[in-house]
Amino acid sequence: MEEKYITIKGARENNLKNIDLQIPKDKLVIMTGVSGSGKTSLAFDTIYAEGQRRYMESLSAYARQFLGNSEKPDVDQMDGLSPAIAIDQKTTSNNPRSTVGTVTEIYDYLRLMYARIGVPYCPHHHEPITGSTIKEMIDKIMELPEGTRCTILSPVISGKKGTHKDLIEKLIKEGYVRIRLDGEIVYLEEVNQLEKNKKHSIDVVVDRIVKGDNRSRFHDSLETALKLSDGLAILLTKEEEILFSSNYACKICGFSVPKLEPKLFSFNAPFGSCPECKGLGFTQKVDLDLLIPDWNKSISQGGIHFYKNIVNTENLEWQRIHSLIKYYDIDMDMPMKDIPKKKLNYLLYGSDVPIAYKLESRSGNTSTKLEYIEGVCTLIERRYMETTSSMSREWYGSFLADSPCPVCHGARLNEQALSVQVAGKNIYEWTCMSVKEALEFMDNLQLTPTQAKIADLVTKEIRNRLSFLNHVGLGYLTLDRLASTLSGGEAQRIRLATQIGSRLTGVMYVLDEPSIGLHQRDNDRLIDALKEMRDLGNTLIVVEHDEDTMRASDYIVDIGPGAGVHGGNVVAAGTPEEVMKNENSITGAYLSGRKRIEVPKTRRKGNKKTIKVVKATQNNLKNVNATFKLGAFNVVTGVSGSGKSSLVTEVLTHGIQHSLGRLRIKPGACKEIKGLENIDKIVEIGQDPIGRTPRSNPATYTGVFDDIRDLFAQTKEAKLLGYDKGRFSFNVKGGRCEACQGDGILRISMHFLPDVYVPCDQCQGKRYNEQTLQVEYKGKNIADVLDMTVEEALEFFSNVSKIKHKLQTLNDVGLSYIKLGQSATTLSGGEAQRVKLASELQKKATGKTVFVLDEPTTGLHSDDVKKLIEVLQRLVDHGDTVIVIEHNLDVIKCADYIIDMGPEGGNDGGTIVCQGTPEQVAACEESYTGQYLKPLLERK
Repeated sequence: MEEKYITIKGARENNLKNIDLQIPKDKLVIMTGVSGSGKTSLAFDTIYAEGQRRYMESLSAYARQFLGNSEKPDVDQMDGLSPAIAIDQKTTSNNPRSTVGTVTEIYDYLRLMYARIGVPYCPHHHEPITGSTIKEMIDKIMELPEGTRCTILSPVISGKKGTHKDLIEKLIKEGYVRIRLDGEIVYLEEVNQLEKNKKHSIDVVVDRIVKGDNRSRFHDSLETALKLSDGLAILLTKEEEILFSSNYACKICGFSVPKLEPKLFSFNAPFGSCPECKGLGFTQKVDLDLLIPDWNKSISQGGIHFYKNIVNTENLEWQRIHSLIKYYDIDMDMPMKDIPKKKLNYLLYGSDVPIAYKLESRSGNTSTKLEYIEGVCTLIERRYMETTSSMSREWYGSFLADSPCPVCHGARLNEQALSVQVAGKNIYEWTCMSVKEALEFMDNLQLTPTQAKIADLVTKEIRNRLSFLNHVGLGYLTLDRLASTLSGGEAQRIRLATQIGSRLTGVMYVLDEPSIGLHQRDNDRLIDALKEMRDLGNTLIVVEHDEDTMRASDYIVDIGPGAGVHGGNVVAAGTPEEVMKNENSITGAYLSGRKRIEVPKTRRKGNKKTIKVVKATQNNLKNVNATFKLGAFNVVTGVSGSGKSSLVTEVLTHGIQHSLGRLRIKPGACKEIKGLENIDKIVEIGQDPIGRTPRSNPATYTGVFDDIRDLFAQTKEAKLLGYDKGRFSFNVKGGRCEACQGDGILRISMHFLPDVYVPCDQCQGKRYNEQTLQVEYKGKNIADVLDMTVEEALEFFSNVSKIKHKLQTLNDVGLSYIKLGQSATTLSGGEAQRVKLASELQKKATGKTVFVLDEPTTGLHSDDVKKLIEVLQRLVDHGDTVIVIEHNLDVIKCADYIIDMGPEGGNDGGTIVCQGTPEQVAACEESYTGQYLKPLLERK
């Protein structure tokens, strides 16, 4: 049978140069090439975009209006396409309510399982909760004082949308007079039509009784109430409200649980969420370290930052707190750290008795008061919630920090939801387990025959999803982990696991570097997962640089040979063996070993100074003591989830930032960090964008644009016209095009559809007005300069040393192909990171700077990794320190000093397996990193 192909003819999207290509279907195909060569333009912007566009065109016009128009890629012809699904690097939602459990939908099945087979236990007496009989309910009522006014309610509707017109008419027919509507008792006849799209709660007032010796009346009323609402009744007195349930309530203390439904276990619904934190798991409280930054200062010296500028003034705010200080005899000249705890509590949280005090305004009016005086913490928290001014809110907010909710302690759910257990664990304890532990738990779950029958489908679904997550190397993640804290690679592998779970066939999946953040050990699992998807009958097109994945693939397409304008051609296409033999392919050269990143001849010893982290316990770290050498290239390695980021980012980086005066940054938990006196600056270089708006670009970020504007302002024409440097800025009025305010594009809001961007018709996307564009330097105006690549600009400004130096650093980090004015939003993570590196390289080295990078090789080809290592080595040669978290063996083998974390991920990690030079780590048998590093070092 003839092999099927996806045929592409004349692809010209972005920098692609009229590519013709045949890609085999139902195979694992790798697209590779140096950064900026056009791999993503081919895989995502051409193949995926066209596959998705054609699928969408098959839908009805009605459905298409909600999806928005998708542009046709710049390609002549494409045949053999299947419906396309992209699994890309876009990080998951930043919503604090989104967790690994909710993203993977495991939590939805879990809620169903707990609702169907969960057993409620009283949190106070640890007894299983069973339904109360009417007799038990009446006995409880009879404990009330004689003469208590009781109202018996029946909760018929609980937080449901709708007008509930039929129900209200039915209640009137049955003779009921009053209801409690959304918390307020009203006459049924007076109820107007309810809002259809608003959630309502309706409790029917069944009877109003004064407690006496009238058990039979209570009996009848309760019976009616229970019948109306499927086993629930509410007793309302002036003091309290008690929920009775013929379904579930504790026999001893009366703790009752509503009917078990999935929504009870949702922290996003008012029924299940903790009433204090509304299901977030944390509340905003005043952080004493932000309120009192220096505990050695006294109140008079401005020790309390909130009162810093009004101490001993006529300010009414100060007069009020000063009355409290005088009343409790607090010494204003004593350092804050020495004030007795009890007195400090009065100052922070308010007086415990009413205090008589006088307030005198500047105009001389005096008012005398006798009241409790609010403490500074309670005052800030109250005003933060009450103020409508955004400026005030920001000021009060500067003293607040997230702290675990005092009621649910981070569990997010209310007491009723947390009282339900399956096999001895409530739903929150279940989500605290890692994927691996949860799988084990599900395998050992003992159920009664009835429970097993009820929960059969649900438990099977949970097991499947957990095993898929484990399969793609995410066994160390806990299900309550916030989605916003996941790395791009983790988020992508979660979506990959979801797709494997859907078992679709005949689909074309386009993936963007799924191996990011994976240790070599877990790579095989990922490759198996990709092969499993292929064997189901799907085509996989994967943009990837990882050598193991390339070797395991069926077909490789190498785009290049260079980046930007030097790329956009198919250099090689074929099986891994064919690509290795191709002399023109850089990828083939690295795969076959003709080219490689050399191991350094010597390892630096550093400058004999160190930073020591003592007893770090952040997240899963187990009393870790780690030493980092200053003046050396340090690399922290270990399997995914072993605690690398906890140690380097949360403990070390945040600790150093805090010590250098950035007090709002909370350092991770550790006893101390020694050697901080050897550091005067820390630079964290992540892969986050260099700017969030199209106005930000490499020229503005690196500062080279300032020098270019200076140069244009010194030209003859500019001087004649009286133009200064500001005239050549597209951010301020004067020189910019006012139609688009210097953006070059206009945003057209489409209401329900995504915004559409069109080039400005006044300046044709050049950002400047005609007068400004008349000023030229060597025949080019300012818009032409912004449109140059770094390489072109380097030649153009070769005789202006200040500009040349800055452009040279961009060139050195391998960004010769990007345009000076390229919008920051279009740069990849790896490109943004290298722009940041370039701007740091321009600065004079102090020898006391620490550079921290988290997986800088993300999105980089082996040839780019070589350039990156050269840049990092240059930083260290200048006398500064580099600390890198990395899985890439080429980076690891070039390190001077390695700290290997492990041995496993999650709870089984958090310790240092070994530390030393790459040779010492390779000799360590317990180290997984060492096992993979050894063959590379022996290849010298």
